[in-house]
Amino acid sequence: MTSQGKAALVIVDLQNDFCPPDGPLAVPGGRDIAPAINKLLDLPFAMKIATRDFHPRDHVSFASQHAEKQPFTSSHTITNPENPQETQETILWPDHCVQDTSGCELISELETSKLDLVVDKGQDKRVESYSAFGPPFRSPRVSMSPLADTLREAHVTHVFVCGLAWDFCVKATAIDAAEEGFTTYALQEACRGIDRSAKGPAATREEMEKHGVQVIGLDSKELDMVRAP
Repeated sequence: MTSQGKAALVIVDLQNDFCPPDGPLAVPGGRDIAPAINKLLDLPFAMKIATRDFHPRDHVSFASQHAEKQPFTSSHTITNPENPQETQETILWPDHCVQDTSGCELISELETSKLDLVVDKGQDKRVESYSAFGPPFRSPRVSMSPLADTLREAHVTHVFVCGLAWDFCVKATAIDAAEEGFTTYALQEACRGIDRSAKGPAATREEMEKHGVQVIGLDSKELDMVRAP
């Protein structure tokens, strides 16, 4: 890295269950971003990390765990297990990325041999964790992943985020990275989202930028800190 700092690439949830043709929660075009991400993996990032949803079979986000609830259309209020005053409203999903199933695995198109680390998230059945850093609860924090500490121990200063899905786990991960104090970039061309409406992607971008995330392209000058010899 240069005197500008050290950069990490975080590839969010590029897993079979989030990709066509068979994923129960497939993001349209999810597999199509693998070539771009593999090119990013060729760059000399200080750390190259992939994340995975890694849910127990009875995870709270599964519609199957709630009587008379349906995936995609039903919602559920999750309470911080250590503070009943703090809640999160979440969409309920089909069962996905269950631990030790093929659907949980990173897609074969991703060149995983170039990764330094895989961080598993969503392992606490009581809480939802779109972000690779952990659930959204702050008073107190619960079931946080080791990602923030791992990045700090490696003296990372800049985080580049890509993967699936743009409007859920990528957004939450990027916002949390900025909250943790990292200079954070979301690589929009190396992401795909669930909401394909005319306003959906732009609304996600606006929300990220409001929280200090810079949304950039793959040819952006911000990547020069990684490309530089």
